[in-house]
Amino acid sequence: MINIINDSRTIHVDIQHSLQEAAEILKNADAVLITAGAGMGVDSGLPDFRGNEGFWKAYPPIAAMGISFSEMANPEWFVVNSALAWGFYGHRLNLYRRIIPHYGFTQLLEIVSAKPGGYFVFTSNVDGQFQKAGFASDKIVEHHGSIHHFQCITPCTNHIWDASACTVDVDEELLQASKPLPVCPNCGEIARPNILMFGDWSWIYNRSHEQTMLLNKWLVSVSKKEYKLAIIEFGAGKFVPNVRLKSQSVARRYQADLVRVNPRDYQVPDTKYISLPLGAEQAINSLYEQMGYED
Repeated sequence: MINIINDSRTIHVDIQHSLQEAAEILKNADAVLITAGAGMGVDSGLPDFRGNEGFWKAYPPIAAMGISFSEMANPEWFVVNSALAWGFYGHRLNLYRRIIPHYGFTQLLEIVSAKPGGYFVFTSNVDGQFQKAGFASDKIVEHHGSIHHFQCITPCTNHIWDASACTVDVDEELLQASKPLPVCPNCGEIARPNILMFGDWSWIYNRSHEQTMLLNKWLVSVSKKEYKLAIIEFGAGKFVPNVRLKSQSVARRYQADLVRVNPRDYQVPDTKYISLPLGAEQAINSLYEQMGYED
């Protein structure tokens, strides 16, 4: 039994009972919206950037400089120190290419693929793990963009290109990228990942906007067909609450059930929603079993 402080009241959460309720919600749903923050990938071995301590543990050279995550994740670095900027983002790009999504992704895909109304994914993650796990690319909104796509730092045009053919060599001890660094194919200026950063006024949002339009079209279709919609959220924190707010707004607008999975920030805004204070993979494994699936 876990006590959850929610606004001014305390809610007692029996994890086993909550798992049973969440399993019933998923079992009875005709369509599922998956929303995911950084916690979705931690079980795959991706670093947890929660707070500066977690960030600095993953990147000691940046810790030595005393630079916070919000300061490092700023497009200005591509202008003032492009080798460091690409050292940081190149390391992340190489890491995300190597990492294998945890098995919960596979189980989750099996669950939602069986739904008559299908599924959609809304994520703040830029790592491409959902695509790597087999989720359809046209059913994913990458709200903050993707590290697997590049754009011009200026930008000289609105062109966004696939970065799969690009390699970035990084000295991991110094966190410095070696030349040649990625450049814009149109003007030759330094390229950058097509990711929304802090203090970012040059992010090209066209790709993410098009993905959002597909999500909105899907939600309208689900509503018109009177499909029962369930939302399951994984690892979305409060520091940048976009994913949490998206889950809650869709739940309210479409009278959908909401299951929030998070080992720390598991509070929900209404007692009709379900809290699961667990990690993503553990929660999915448990729900998979509760729903009667077998590996």
